[in-house]
Amino acid sequence: MGFLLALTAPGTHVFAADEASGLTIDANDQLAAACRRHPDRFIGMTAIAPQDPQWSAREIERGRALGFKAVILNGHVNSEYTDDQKYWPIFEAAEALGTPIYLNPQGPSKGLIGPLLERGLDGAIFGFGVDTGLHLLRLIVLGVFDRYPKLRLVVGHGGEALPYWAYRLDYMHAAGIRSGRYDFLKPLELPISGYFKRNIYVTFSGVAWEPAIQFCKSTLGIDRLMYAMDYPYQYHPEEVAAQDAMAMSAQDKKAFFQTNAEKVFGL
Repeated sequence: MGFLLALTAPGTHVFAADEASGLTIDANDQLAAACRRHPDRFIGMTAIAPQDPQWSAREIERGRALGFKAVILNGHVNSEYTDDQKYWPIFEAAEALGTPIYLNPQGPSKGLIGPLLERGLDGAIFGFGVDTGLHLLRLIVLGVFDRYPKLRLVVGHGGEALPYWAYRLDYMHAAGIRSGRYDFLKPLELPISGYFKRNIYVTFSGVAWEPAIQFCKSTLGIDRLMYAMDYPYQYHPEEVAAQDAMAMSAQDKKAFFQTNAEKVFGL
């Protein structure tokens, strides 16, 4: 059994660009050394410093040379989301190299955190998912996946609730396009839910809950779903047995626990 290891949130996203790149190199070098010591145990994800998108694109290439299988994007960059086109060299590099990006939560951005913090909802209980779901929606509606149609993005925690909003997201996004209310919103090649079926993979880190898994299976297809545990933040080994007992065919269960991850991450 192998473990995908990554620099946890917020990574180096909160530092000035020069400092962030130096710390990122150090983190990637240390991770590469750990993977070399335990090649049958550890698999790495490349950390980046999105403050410098061109540098990050080159670090993604270096990460591939180090044997890493994905890129970790730890949410917003000092409250700025990466749908801004200045960040798109990151997505261009990931698509060109066939390297999936894992969009990982961090604390909500400055514009979101106030009302959440007032009621203790800013962390994993709600705020992380709100911020990450917003980030992913911004990437979709600004056309990142139309510009980079082979880009693969992985999102955790049951898709940060977005699969359960799919009907309304598709309907209201189409209505917004027809209304012409926002000049920057342009028609997309697919409905919002279509990108979950083409570009996006959902893990169930922290959401070891059969009803949610079965819903996503029925709407997205088993090939878009992957098992994950939210270690070290939510560590309950009994989750594995609970999910292994799901009402699901042996073939689908193997895809969920094993072969989908092998395909996505090239394991």
